[in-house]
Amino acid sequence: MHLKLRNYMSVFSLPVMEEFYTIQGEGVYSGVPAYFIRLAGCDVGCVWCDVKESWDASAYPKIAVEKLAQNALDSGCGLSVITGGEPAMYDLSLLTQELHKFGVRVHIETSAAYPIIGDFDWVTLSPKKFKFPVDSELAKADELKVIVFNKSDFEWAETFIGKLKANCKMLLQPEWDKREKIMPLIIEYVKANPQWHISLQTHKYIGVP
Repeated sequence: MHLKLRNYMSVFSLPVMEEFYTIQGEGVYSGVPAYFIRLAGCDVGCVWCDVKESWDASAYPKIAVEKLAQNALDSGCGLSVITGGEPAMYDLSLLTQELHKFGVRVHIETSAAYPIIGDFDWVTLSPKKFKFPVDSELAKADELKVIVFNKSDFEWAETFIGKLKANCKMLLQPEWDKREKIMPLIIEYVKANPQWHISLQTHKYIGVP
C-alpha cells in the first residue's frame, strides 16, 4: 500500500538529473530491481565517465526530498539507489530520513571524495584517482568497487584493503570501453587473489538504464 504525502513543499531540495525504476546492473546487488535517484553535480572528473552530462548541477531542477521519497515509494520495489554525479557532495540526511520513513531501503554509490552524510543501508564506494576518497569514509563501505582502466589499477586497488571494515565486499570492474582488453586481466587477477570478485555492468548487456 502506498502512502501519499499532502504536498511537496520543502525547505530542502536536491538537483536531480533523472529518476528511473530499473534493474541494478553492478556490484553485489546486481540483478535486483531498484529505483535510482541520480543527483546532478560532480567535480571528480573521470575521463571515462558515461554520465558526464550529470556534472553541471545548475543544468537541472531542484526537487524536494519529500517528492523524491514519494517517487521511490510509488515504484513499489522498496529499494532506492542514490547515485550521481557525486552524491556525497550533498548532505543526504533528510532524503534518507524520508525514504526510511516509508520503509524504503537506501543505497548510495559514491567515490567518497566528500564525507558521506546520511543514514544508508548499503554504501558502494568506488574510489577514483582523479579525486581520492576521504580516508575516514573508507570504513563506511559495504562494497568497494574499483574500476579497472589499466594494469596499474590492480596495485592501486590493493592500497585500500587495510582501510576497509572486515566484511567489506571487494570488486573489480572493467571500464566499459576497454572491457575486451581488461577483462582477461581481471579474470586472472581474481583467480590469483580470490578475496576480490568481479563486477560487470550487466545493465548495458541486457539493455536497461
